[in-house]
Amino acid sequence: MTSKIEEGTARVLDVIWRTDGIYELVLERNGVSFVPGDCAALFGEDGQGSRPYSFSSGANDPELRFLIRRMEGGEVSPYLGSRKQGDRVKISPPFGWFRPGQAGNQAPSVFIATGTGIAPFMSYLRTWPNSPPLSCLYGVRTRADAVDVEWMREQCDVRLAVSRETAQDAHHGRVTDLLDDIPLGPGIHYYLCGLDAMIDQTSDWLEERGIPIAHIHRECFFNADA
Repeated sequence: MTSKIEEGTARVLDVIWRTDGIYELVLERNGVSFVPGDCAALFGEDGQGSRPYSFSSGANDPELRFLIRRMEGGEVSPYLGSRKQGDRVKISPPFGWFRPGQAGNQAPSVFIATGTGIAPFMSYLRTWPNSPPLSCLYGVRTRADAVDVEWMREQCDVRLAVSRETAQDAHHGRVTDLLDDIPLGPGIHYYLCGLDAMIDQTSDWLEERGIPIAHIHRECFFNADA
């Protein structure tokens, strides 16, 4: 992987607020090369403090996108969310090991995400729209938190779960309530991204049903105790 970001910074093209607490940070591309699942460290004010964020843009898109939840009292996310067009933010080269849909010679896959953990799956769908997963489970707190779910439903089978309110097009409850809906098989790979509690519960559920641990791929975005 290579990066051509001049002096480790990128110019802000836009900050798109999806809800009061979730926004998409759009940066100039500057020739950066990445694959879906990669992250970049984005830095806070004066280059102090950093957090890793997964790319939500496609690998061939003209800009870089990151789906970010604003954490009250956080060192990085409030700062990034307050940036204006033309500002510059410090960014690292891409890195990572989570590779949605890329294990086992493009074996069939299932995606399961909570919150902004949907970002690497959005990147996958934007990069390989003609190779969708068998199924995608997407869990959010409120219906408004379900970013681009209508577009995602045009790409693949998406089952939405909303935990804190009712919505006509979603299950009312946790995303793990929907595990019985996903296909099971020894040749399928399962990609889990988001809250650690969801990842642990889903991993246990899959292993109990005979899915080999090597076919369960995990990327934790948030800790339940945080």
